[in-house]
Amino acid sequence: MKLLIIEDEKALSDSIVSYLSHEEYLCEQAFTYAEALEKTGAYEYDCILLDLMLPGGSGLDILRTIKRDNPAAGVIIISAKDSIDDKVEGLKIGADDYLAKPFHLPELGMRIFALLRRKCFSAGNVISTGPVSVDLLRRSVAVGDRSLELTKSEYDLLLFLVENRRRVVSKSAVAEHLSGDVADMMDDFNFVYAHVKNLKAKLASAGATGCIKTYYGAGYKWDIE
Repeated sequence: MKLLIIEDEKALSDSIVSYLSHEEYLCEQAFTYAEALEKTGAYEYDCILLDLMLPGGSGLDILRTIKRDNPAAGVIIISAKDSIDDKVEGLKIGADDYLAKPFHLPELGMRIFALLRRKCFSAGNVISTGPVSVDLLRRSVAVGDRSLELTKSEYDLLLFLVENRRRVVSKSAVAEHLSGDVADMMDDFNFVYAHVKNLKAKLASAGATGCIKTYYGAGYKWDIE
C-alpha cells in the first residue's frame, strides 16, 4: 500500500515514515503546499496524511483539490489545529478521519489500517477471492488451508490486483504502486513482469491457477471473484 505524508515538520514526517515503513507501507513525502499539489496531481495513493498548516498554502485547499480530482481518495488530516471548526470543515470537504497532534504512531497506524480496510476491502480483516484468502492484520495469504510465503512486493502486488479486480491495471500503474515516484526514472518494467511471474507460480503451486490474467500490451487483471 502506498501512502503520501504531507507534513512540513521534517522530523515528524521522518518519524511517521520510519514507523509506517516497518509496517510494510511504501511512503512518500511532501513538505510544502506546492510539493503536495504536484504529487497528488501526478500520482495515486491508497492513503494521504495531510497537515493543514503548510508553507505556501492551506491543507484544506489541497483537500478540496484532491476530492475534486479523485473523490474516492482516502485522506486523514493530522494537525495541531484541534479546533472543532477545522474538524468539521475538513470532514465536510471529504476527509475520512482527523487526528490531532501530538499523537501516538501506533494509533495513526491503526487509523490508516481501518481506513484502507473500509475503503478497499468492505471493512473485513480477511478477504476471500476464489480459493485465495488474505488476512490483512497478519499480512498472510493462503490457498485453502495452505499458507503461501510471499515477499513484500508479491504481497503488495496481490493486494493491488485484488483491490482492482474488476479492471485491467497497466504495467506502469503496478510499477508506480510497488516503487512510488521512482518508477518514472525506470527504463523498463521488467521487475513488474518478474513479480507477476513469481506470484503466478506461487499461487499455481498451491492449486490457484488462472487468478492473474495477462492482457498483452495492456496489463494485468485479477480474474476471479
